[in-house]
Amino acid sequence: MPPLPALRHPAMLTALTAALSAALLAGCNSSAAPAGMPPAGPAEVGVVTLQAKPLTLTSELPGRTVSTVVAEVRPQVGGIIRERLFTEGAEVKAGQLLYRIDPATYQASVDSARAALAKARANVETLRPKAARYKELAGIKAVAQQDTDDALAALLQAEADVASARAALDSATINLAYTRVTAPVSGRIGKSSITPGALVTAGQAAALATVQQVDPIYVDLTQSSADALRLRRAFEAGQIRQAGRNQAAVTLILEDGSRYAREGRLQFTDITVNEGTGTVALRAVFPNPKGDLLPGMYVRALLDEGVTDSAVLVPQRGVSRNVKGEATALVVGAGNKVEQRVLSVGRPVGESWLVNDGLAAGEKVIVEGSQKVRPDAVVTPVPVDDKVVASPAPAAANTRPGA
Repeated sequence: MPPLPALRHPAMLTALTAALSAALLAGCNSSAAPAGMPPAGPAEVGVVTLQAKPLTLTSELPGRTVSTVVAEVRPQVGGIIRERLFTEGAEVKAGQLLYRIDPATYQASVDSARAALAKARANVETLRPKAARYKELAGIKAVAQQDTDDALAALLQAEADVASARAALDSATINLAYTRVTAPVSGRIGKSSITPGALVTAGQAAALATVQQVDPIYVDLTQSSADALRLRRAFEAGQIRQAGRNQAAVTLILEDGSRYAREGRLQFTDITVNEGTGTVALRAVFPNPKGDLLPGMYVRALLDEGVTDSAVLVPQRGVSRNVKGEATALVVGAGNKVEQRVLSVGRPVGESWLVNDGLAAGEKVIVEGSQKVRPDAVVTPVPVDDKVVASPAPAAANTRPGA
């Protein structure tokens, strides 16, 4: 075959390009849909119809367990510990004997004080009749008035000596009783810091042991002042009502993630904000008959803050963010036309957001197929069974609210 002539002329190159383009277009048209097929209809999207229903607002707050009563056992007199009469970690009753200090010196002080009191009383018995006789003789001018006055003064001094000796005996008796170190309160006692044979002193810094009451037990919680202020404003605006008058129910989540079987009650909320952390202290009280809660445990508490009678929840999968960071949702409006709404959402409730503004009950929010549609497009809404909206889970106030 003779070689093809070179395409050197520009007109020839342009004509060849046009012919190739026409051939490609013809090939594409041959693969197009057959004439007469109806165009695709509106896109189907899954929607959830919002409902307004009562909702208990719950905050999840960190906290620690604290004994309701803590009493440190310290000696009130010095001496050698002769006996320890309790089992560490056991329950003790108020007044139960815990330690015995050597009482020998204190018993001797009691005996000495008792003898001094007896001597003072004997002296009174001697001076009282003498003073009475001098008083009678002074009435008939049989003795000098000065002698009568001296006899009466001696009697008064002897009676004062009796009172002083009685006080000394009482003090010695108290010190002797202090050699029996007893439990100041009922509760569970910890480990002993001393053993028999140790020397203790009155008012020493180190406690012999510590007794704590853990039934009931306190749970000290912290809440940010911003959340407390937001909650108060919601109460004042009538958006929510109180779950109880300072007796809101509290559920406890333990360190292993399990829930404590018994429900507690909010006891009080502090009136001072911690300047360093910006938090407010709260205290709840829980029954603890089995001793499952130990002092110092880290826990999380679900606190019933209040009840809103017409809460509107939107599934989180139906909410997105625009370039401004605002929460938005696609809503199927009149004529099945898609509308984009800018929302104000609050706390999460399970897998939903609590809606503050932007949506109302009865509106249909797109939760499936939103990537296929745009605002003002006409769609075919298909209801979706959304279990999250039907049965909301507890909310966490610590989560940052949306726009």
